[in-house]
Amino acid sequence: MCQYSSVDGHPTDWHLVHLGAFARGGAALVFTEATAVTPEGRISPQDAGIWTEAQAHDYRRITAFIKGQGAVPGIQLAHAGRKASCDKPWNGGKSLGGAHGAWETVACASSSTRLGPLASRSAMPSSAAVQATCDIKPAWISFMNSRACPICSP
Repeated sequence: MCQYSSVDGHPTDWHLVHLGAFARGGAALVFTEATAVTPEGRISPQDAGIWTEAQAHDYRRITAFIKGQGAVPGIQLAHAGRKASCDKPWNGGKSLGGAHGAWETVACASSSTRLGPLASRSAMPSSAAVQATCDIKPAWISFMNSRACPICSP
């Protein structure tokens, strides 16, 4: 579940307290919220990310605490696709305008048909953005194979 509490993708003290409470309460496995491996994969500007070493470094403090409580940390890698570049749900969840930090959405297909219940709120990916989708899988693989992964590395 998205917490909408990150700053430029970086986890904050909110994440330490929120996730740490589950570990302290005896949970065996503690997962982060949906975490983007590319900036374009975020739903909102306040979504969690792990596309930089600095973000991974910030997660290490959280994973160390979780491990220290006897729990196993996990991370949910995610990509928002057509739901990207939107405002927080309690602000209406609508597609952001350029003045509000919008970015081009990247999805598996460009279509003139908007699909699903979020259709009226989401931006339409361009056909050029469909090609950019091909960059997502290598970004996930690169993340998992890197020493930057706070879950995978000591």
